[in-house]
Amino acid sequence: MRRGDIFLAELQPRSGAEIRGERPVLVVQHDGFNRIPTWQSVTVVPLSTSTKQVRRGPTVVVIPDGVGGLRGEGVAVCHQITTLDRSKITRRLGALPAEWMGKVEAGIRAGLDLG
Repeated sequence: MRRGDIFLAELQPRSGAEIRGERPVLVVQHDGFNRIPTWQSVTVVPLSTSTKQVRRGPTVVVIPDGVGGLRGEGVAVCHQITTLDRSKITRRLGALPAEWMGKVEAGIRAGLDLG
């Protein structure tokens, strides 16, 4: 598992407005943590196919069909960055190219007001 990898993950249980269900997630956690075999959690940005998310402004990034192994267009919902237990990660789909990872990082900075 590496920063920038896209995996399928089971986002259950969740509540309220949290994104849930089986869906792609983008690993954004530092690779120093990713390389520790006993590290039980992983920080991710969930991906959605909802066109409603696109209107949310700078905290969402539209990722085109085929990029990073996605089948269909995806939306990285950076304002819903979350930490999951690794047991919820099921299958690797691919890796996001550096150009797109930079766009997601900008979305995270906007969502967390990091400047």
